[in-house]
Amino acid sequence: METLLITLLNGVSYGLLLFMLSSGLTLIFSMMGVLNFAHASFYMLGAYLGYTISQHLGFFAALVIAPLMLGVLGALVERYALRVVHAHGHVAELLFTFGLTYVMVEVVQVIWGRMTIQTSMPAALDGPLFTIGTTEFPAYRGFMMLVALLMLVSTYVALKKTRIGLVIQAALTHPQAVEALGHNVPRVFMLVFGGGVALAGLAGVIGGNAFVTEPGMAAAVGTIIFVVVVVGGLGSLMGALLASLLIGIVQTAAVSVDYSLLSALASMGAAIDPQAPYYRLLTVKVAHVAPVLPFLLMILILIFRPKGLLGTREA
Repeated sequence: METLLITLLNGVSYGLLLFMLSSGLTLIFSMMGVLNFAHASFYMLGAYLGYTISQHLGFFAALVIAPLMLGVLGALVERYALRVVHAHGHVAELLFTFGLTYVMVEVVQVIWGRMTIQTSMPAALDGPLFTIGTTEFPAYRGFMMLVALLMLVSTYVALKKTRIGLVIQAALTHPQAVEALGHNVPRVFMLVFGGGVALAGLAGVIGGNAFVTEPGMAAAVGTIIFVVVVVGGLGSLMGALLASLLIGIVQTAAVSVDYSLLSALASMGAAIDPQAPYYRLLTVKVAHVAPVLPFLLMILILIFRPKGLLGTREA
């Protein structure tokens, strides 16, 4: 029971980090129809900026300043680059954000180098939050979960309960009518893109301390967040939350399972010839296939429910 609870908590905390990262991508796509391939690179940049700011002003200052800086950067990218590219269609947008990914990786390597950065936990969060049996659950993971939930609530309230949120949603489906009412629709989209990038930056500051901060971190999570968006449903914020938690729990649980088909067959008394051509396949443990499980889930979703769990658009 102790192992089960700790595994579940670790899976939920990892899933909520995935949600922090995928929510910005979901927001940008649902409001603008843009699949931002550079989103994971903004996450990486947030981790590096968070590290640098933490060295001078502390972690909690970095938690505010780094996302704001990235939000401004994202707004400038949309205003002076993506908006121009948008006129040439979605393929041009994808190619632009794809190229931007490599530009940001090179910039990070020039400024911070190619080696892994040694981050440190803030003193206030460096310790156990509580203990289950003999296993301690880190306070930092609890803080990470709290930030993700606060971000979910604030984003939902901003989109559903505020005037700017109503304008943003109206601009998605009826841009001409919104402009006729005196609102600047391009500026609204610029704010949406900047806000989505800021959320990626927030995830970067949080995730940089929880995991590894190095130039390859964007590539490591880049594919996973697209899996989350597809499984949850393109454009669905609640779908992204559900998919993030599902993938986080499944992948974390699978990593902890040190079991194979061979051990299962052996427990039932079956004798397997080590020279059999399929013997090596039977020795593969569940933990070894854990990285593949999210992609397998995505394939099944695309086959049986192309709109995703809660999506309204075809994937």
